[in-house]
Amino acid sequence: MLELGVLNALTRGARSTGGVGGEERPGCVGGATARAPCVARGLASPLLPPPPANRLGGLPGGFSRPSVSLGGPGAVGLTRSAEPSAALGAGWRRSALAAMRPRKACLLVLLFALAQLLAVASAGEADEDSSVTENAIEDEEEEEEDEDDEEEDDLEVKEENGVLVLNDANFDNFVADKDTVLLEFYAPWCGHCKQFAPEYEKIAKVLKENDPPIAVAKIDATSASMLASRFDVSGYPTIKILKKGQAVDYEGSRTQEEIVAKVKEVSQPNWTPPPEVTLVLTKDNFDDVVNDADIILVEFYAPWCGHCKKLAPEYEKAAKELSKRTPPIPLAKVDATAETDLAKRFDVSGYPTLKIFRKGKPFDYNGPREKYGIVDYMIEQSGPPSKEVPTLKQVQEFLKDGDDVIIIGVFKGESDPAYQQYQDAANNLREDYKFHHTFSTEIAKFLKVSPGKLVVMQPEKFQSKYEPRTNVLDIQGSTEGSAIKDHVVKHALPLVGHRKTSNDAKRYTKRPLVVVYYGVDFSFDYRAATQFWRSKVLEVAKDFPEYTFAIADEEDYAAEVKDLGLSESGEDVNAAILDESGRKFAMEPEEFDSDVLREFVTAFKKGKLKPVIKSQPVPKNNKGPVQVVVGKTFDSIVMDPKKDVLIEFYAPWCGHCKQLEPIYTSLAKKYKSHKGLVIAKMDATANDITSDRYKVDGFPTIYFAPRGDKKNPIKFEGGDRDLEHLSQFVDEHTTAQSRTKEEL
Repeated sequence: MLELGVLNALTRGARSTGGVGGEERPGCVGGATARAPCVARGLASPLLPPPPANRLGGLPGGFSRPSVSLGGPGAVGLTRSAEPSAALGAGWRRSALAAMRPRKACLLVLLFALAQLLAVASAGEADEDSSVTENAIEDEEEEEEDEDDEEEDDLEVKEENGVLVLNDANFDNFVADKDTVLLEFYAPWCGHCKQFAPEYEKIAKVLKENDPPIAVAKIDATSASMLASRFDVSGYPTIKILKKGQAVDYEGSRTQEEIVAKVKEVSQPNWTPPPEVTLVLTKDNFDDVVNDADIILVEFYAPWCGHCKKLAPEYEKAAKELSKRTPPIPLAKVDATAETDLAKRFDVSGYPTLKIFRKGKPFDYNGPREKYGIVDYMIEQSGPPSKEVPTLKQVQEFLKDGDDVIIIGVFKGESDPAYQQYQDAANNLREDYKFHHTFSTEIAKFLKVSPGKLVVMQPEKFQSKYEPRTNVLDIQGSTEGSAIKDHVVKHALPLVGHRKTSNDAKRYTKRPLVVVYYGVDFSFDYRAATQFWRSKVLEVAKDFPEYTFAIADEEDYAAEVKDLGLSESGEDVNAAILDESGRKFAMEPEEFDSDVLREFVTAFKKGKLKPVIKSQPVPKNNKGPVQVVVGKTFDSIVMDPKKDVLIEFYAPWCGHCKQLEPIYTSLAKKYKSHKGLVIAKMDATANDITSDRYKVDGFPTIYFAPRGDKKNPIKFEGGDRDLEHLSQFVDEHTTAQSRTKEEL
């Protein structure tokens, strides 16, 4: 194509010079004159425009229009038509030859030669391209051969010092016909793995000589990621015994003697896995088992729940470990999707939910969810709820370095009836507080109490001149547990405490809560500055005993400060009030002082403050079947006393919420004609819920807010979130007025 383009360009130039001057004559090709002769016979040239058409519409002399002819690729010549006129054609050629100038003939010859050279060059390029293509094909074939070789290498089971090497590619083929295989999952960088390697090679040698031989293999878990995930490998080395394709965890010591013995045991033809240690509870045996246990941990799970599946092996391992104790600590599980009455009875709303039961009384489990964490936590929980403090030095350390309330019961001895009452009460509060007791007269003297007393006090950093150093309750054998509980709870917080993310849920749930945000740091270098601002808060807190006061580090609560609109206040100290209904009130940025804080709290008490509401923009068009609620419209839509409202609280990232969306839209369309009923939704991650009656602990959470009774919403729980069950829920709770349909 290159040579044709050059040739055509030259042709256009020749035409422009060859057609200048003279008149057009019959027998010459478009624009050729007597002084610009046409081509000689047999010479194909692109310089010749087509001759004038004859009266039949063709070319004179029986010639057809220019076509590819002699002269190589791209040359244009004249060929005879199917019925040539010989006489006219010969005359035309003679006229053309006579008219051609020698200079033009030379140019034509030169162009012809150039065309030939370009054709040769093109052929050379084609050969070169062909050669490159052939080389590329050869390279590709070589790469494919290399890949095939690599795949063959992966499939091949190699051996290193008697230990077989398995990977993602060759594992299944290798173990398919094996009764028993010993597996080690390792990491090349793992020090324990390196130490274990010589011992593992000895094990391989011994089991290879077994009758029949038992395969011993290792797997690099950092590269065989599929196998590592499949067998839940989370540490190195992990040893498993594969029995007919089923993995058996090895939990003994990493010694040749123990491992070989366990593998030989599992390899026996009649070996079967031991039954699960975890008890299975149903409505038929739940109360008998739980009420009889001093302590038992129960997991409420769903078979389809991913978190439950992840917990299952750790839970079973913990159950095995705790079953060996004296006395044993039982672990049990309940399929909450099958035992719906039990799930509802214990307020199970998510999976897995774990609860500790002591003689049938439930307590929330707040411990870890892996084997050793579960074991340690349950051992601690199974012990006495109160720990003995034998020396005065310990009490002094509590006061000097403590960060939470100090609770100490002072008794004569373990046989003291008051001591037994104290232990029972402590058992009910052990999830929230740390209890101590002492039989030391020295400690009793230091605390200025006699035996049979419960002392509740604060660490030195939280003590102030506005509150007593200790709060004492007299405990007798007849003292009610509720009295002990009330005393602890009443004095658990100092007048102005330190609100932190670690104690927020247990210590600072009471409202109204007055919070002062600044750089809180009780370390030696910053304690004076921290206490300076805290003293300003103390001066106000003493006059408002009905409110809870706390200081909080502004960095720990950066998100809360931002939601309050105070992150850019420009002040070192900011304040806010959180009330019972979930509303928040921010103090206007001003140089902080006790008088400023007092005015703010007083204005709140008198109802003169406007709440700060985190809210997305109010939708301009909210006429869809599902009304969109934001923080600013929660009261006007959800709390509308004249409307029944079904409200879904969702999170944009929640998978269950996304699954529910088309069902919820269909539900809204179904009830669209019910004029007194609103189907609504709210992004609870981006908007404040301005009523504390609508608790959202997970997503999606659905409430029905009946007209005339907005303070008692009904939570949808227990049923499937499908159109049928949601419709039943709506029909069950919709008031008569909302059932009236609009006239169409």
